[in-house]
Amino acid sequence: MANVKITLVKSLNNKVEKQVLTAYSLGLKKIGDVTEQPDNAQTQGKIKVISHLIKVTEA
Repeated sequence: MANVKITLVKSLNNKVEKQVLTAYSLGLKKIGDVTEQPDNAQTQGKIKVISHLIKVTEA
């Protein structure tokens, strides 16, 4: 199974609670945090919710 590398590039301050909780569920709390997640439907849904806050690359 392929993985994706997700990097938080924008702040979570003053964002909608759903977006903040989604970032936390991916393991992203501070700008510059990087996490590697499996590339599945659940992860893609989370990426879609916070796509404007993150950078996604293949791992």
